[in-house]
Amino acid sequence: MVWLGVCSEGLTTPVVFEDGTMDAERYIKEVLPVARKCGNNMLGVHWTYQQDGAKPHTHHLTQEWCANRDHFPDFISKNRWPPNSPDLCPLDYSLWNALAESMD
Repeated sequence: MVWLGVCSEGLTTPVVFEDGTMDAERYIKEVLPVARKCGNNMLGVHWTYQQDGAKPHTHHLTQEWCANRDHFPDFISKNRWPPNSPDLCPLDYSLWNALAESMD
């Protein structure tokens, strides 16, 4: 499991999770704090966090955590996210293959 943030300012450092599966509880505890830190470091206080339709992302606890303004300055909820758009989710369609090939 790899988490990576991307925006107009660049890429975050990839975070690799080698043990077990990713569920909402682990995602909230281990991934979202990294996302918040990276977003704040790259973009300051005015930015929006957006996810795709993976189960840990759409879980109601994750949605509640992300919607809390103490966690992210702004958040696009699953209700506003198109589930299968290659235009809005370029990592799923291009970058992950390049990243996987470079790790071999």
